Amino acid sequence: MSPMKVIRGRRVITETGTEPAALHVRDGRIEAITAYDDTPPGSAIVDAGDAVVMPGLVDSHVHVNEPGRSDWEGFSTATRAAAAGGITTLVDMPLNAIPPTTTLEGLRQKRNAASPQCFVDVAFWGGVVPGNEDQIEPLLREGVCGFKCFIIDSGVDEFPAVSTDEVRRALEILAPTGAPLLVHAEHPGEVAGAENAADARDPREFSAFLQTRPASAETEAAALLSELAAETGGRVHIVHVSAAGAAESIERARASGARITAETCPHYLTLAAEDIPRGATEYKCAPPIRERENRDQLWAYLERGLLDMVVSDHSPCVPSLKELKAGDFLCAWGGISSVQLSLPVTWTEARSRGYELESLARWMARAPAKLAGLSGKGAIAPGYDADVVFFDPDAELDVDPTRLFHRHPLTPYSGKRLRGAVQKTFLRGELVYDRGQVVAEPTGQVRA
Repeated sequence: MSPMKVIRGRRVITETGTEPAALHVRDGRIEAITAYDDTPPGSAIVDAGDAVVMPGLVDSHVHVNEPGRSDWEGFSTATRAAAAGGITTLVDMPLNAIPPTTTLEGLRQKRNAASPQCFVDVAFWGGVVPGNEDQIEPLLREGVCGFKCFIIDSGVDEFPAVSTDEVRRALEILAPTGAPLLVHAEHPGEVAGAENAADARDPREFSAFLQTRPASAETEAAALLSELAAETGGRVHIVHVSAAGAAESIERARASGARITAETCPHYLTLAAEDIPRGATEYKCAPPIRERENRDQLWAYLERGLLDMVVSDHSPCVPSLKELKAGDFLCAWGGISSVQLSLPVTWTEARSRGYELESLARWMARAPAKLAGLSGKGAIAPGYDADVVFFDPDAELDVDPTRLFHRHPLTPYSGKRLRGAVQKTFLRGELVYDRGQVVAEPTGQVRA
């Protein structure tokens, strides 16, 4: 029998609350949770001191882009950043890599690229695009967690949008399996109408871009997807909700019995359109960051459970695509790289609004793990992987881009002072990140 390790702390977030506890870990799993002083003779003891012991986060919305666009981001850099951010499992999105994860061959290339270089565990979403419905069931059998599609232009040619009928058909196929269909939910008609009706705009002003992606695009798309979920019995998940009004459609759909969930992201919960500087294209993402009033409503819907989780939508690119010199919001690539900063960014705002870390554990660990069907992840509980984070909620963190691990250290949080810092990250009981340094070999498991 392998030796026992005990990871303990005075503030451990378990399924029953925050309390002093000792996690008895063997072979990478939590065998038992006992009193703080219960340490079997001969066990190796790791004490968190004053830090909070949290479950390792699960980020179910990450664009790694390897193979094919590894100059944008790769598994080595993305998973290093994840470990530094307290994320022990990420689920990779099916687009921006070449080939996309829309066929068995695409999945196998993705898995082969990931296998030797991951510092945290990695799983995969498959993609639904026109003409690949015959790949849905094979990809599920091969191990993808579910599927992602766009009903509007994705921004890359190899991952085209699907029609309403194609969404319906995908949901009909997936309904008996219970696997979710993740949807980028902006209605193309609303976006096209906004673009056509827009006045002459200064492309260096964020408001010019915001005009082209109105909140109505999200609310109309959410209403459509709610109808499709109710009609097919399929499980719909709306990704990166930025318009609070979309939650109202979700509420009505759930009341009628539809299976529908939704997420939002740290940038929508913490940033505001009114504060974005002229030409600061590092703030551009799609859907866009909206106004302060909308941000407050997102928090209200998150508290009510109409938004189920908070994930990064880490969407990097090479700096040249951000049009940094021109500062052109209309031409710049839309995406924010934040996998390393998601926890302190969200905690800074959540703390100011009176939330406890238990809420973040639910939104950023348990709920994403449930969405992706990742058993043994997302909580500190007996039988679960010993994926834990030592987090100092009172530390002050000044964001220095040179200390970010993702490939291109471009971030709208540069220079901001945040609250909370990840001290240590453990993957299956083994230390992988320690106070600014990744300290282990790449032992992350590829789950598909």
